[in-house]
Amino acid sequence: MVERRFPNRRDLAPLLTFKVPELDAKKRRLAAALTIEDLRDIARRRTPRAAFDYTEGAAEAEISLARARQAFEDIEFTPSILRDVSTVDTSRTVLGGPVAQPFGIAPTGFTRMMHTEGEIAGATAAAAAGIPFALSTMGTTSIEDVKAANPDGRNWFQLYMWKDRDRSMVLVDRAANAGFDTLLVTVDVPVAGARLRDKRNGMSIPPALTPRTVLNAIPRPAWWINFLTTEPLAFASLDHWSGTVAELIDTMFDPTVTFEDLAWIKEQWPGKLVVKGVQNVQDAQQLTAMGVDGIVLSNHGGRQLDRAPVPFHLLPHVVREVGADTEVLLDTGIMNGADIVAAIAHGARFTLIGRAYLYGLMAGGRDGVDRTIEILSDQVARTMRLLGVTTLDELTPAHVTQLTRLGPLPAAEPTTERADGLR
Repeated sequence: MVERRFPNRRDLAPLLTFKVPELDAKKRRLAAALTIEDLRDIARRRTPRAAFDYTEGAAEAEISLARARQAFEDIEFTPSILRDVSTVDTSRTVLGGPVAQPFGIAPTGFTRMMHTEGEIAGATAAAAAGIPFALSTMGTTSIEDVKAANPDGRNWFQLYMWKDRDRSMVLVDRAANAGFDTLLVTVDVPVAGARLRDKRNGMSIPPALTPRTVLNAIPRPAWWINFLTTEPLAFASLDHWSGTVAELIDTMFDPTVTFEDLAWIKEQWPGKLVVKGVQNVQDAQQLTAMGVDGIVLSNHGGRQLDRAPVPFHLLPHVVREVGADTEVLLDTGIMNGADIVAAIAHGARFTLIGRAYLYGLMAGGRDGVDRTIEILSDQVARTMRLLGVTTLDELTPAHVTQLTRLGPLPAAEPTTERADGLR
């Protein structure tokens, strides 16, 4: 028989403490977001479809993006036990300067379309976290305004080469004069990828209002109030553009850029030069021979060539060939701090986050970006502790196994022709 008794008030007291309710709806939403996927769900609910799809979408059937994310899911960690992991150091030196975390904010276009705080939210959040912020040529905030928002932090500028070379180099000079320490030259956009969501949504600057976009915006009044009561949306590096992103790329961007052009840019830039969009070992070797400071393994977030190589799969091969001579960075598909740890273990010096940052921005402006950084930082530190390492330099390929779903078929044997002409 179980002996029963009346509960003692002193025993009940610890069980009856109630959490103080958070009255600020934004703070409540962001505090409840425990993963980047949670922030994505908030962003989808609060952002009109055209803007959300611009962030979410990729090229063609979006296979490249799906494979990049799947690659991070298809890993197996090998932890070590009985290590003192009471303190973990997530900092290191990247491209000649300190970073507090092994990730930074990637360059993104149309950013104020996602949330009116745009690049300023990203730059100030990056400054507070001690990580780099990269401004895109297609950004909606000027070089000088980003510098003013992040005067003491690390600012990087991402360059697309235009057909008007002089105009491109004016941007390079402005970034150098503003004290940006690194130039990211993106080289995987000779023409625009087929971003079908944008075409279906009529994505353009200024936004094209249709009955469909108006109906979609009705349940999202906060976005429209912010959009209509702040500075009109425009590309900060362009005088005016009234078409889609794909039309802009095909009109202005130069498909004739070669390694010789890159060498010329390198001569003009006084800081660190990194080439973004590398997708094979041979190009990585040629760039390293040119003396670039770093390369970013990237398929542009799956937004250019669909079925492109998966950067995470390519990473160990490139690191083996050039990792001793140049810094190898990686983006595309990162949605968790564990993804970042896996990339560092396989030799990446640093990683860049794009969509994860924009999900946070759409979910809550600057506060949402802070929450993105907080989530990823916590995941990085926790994964390191569970692996039994205390510094990024302790991570090695032995900590991570890449499991394979897809693998290349054996190369076909050369055909031989018989004397009778048959094969």
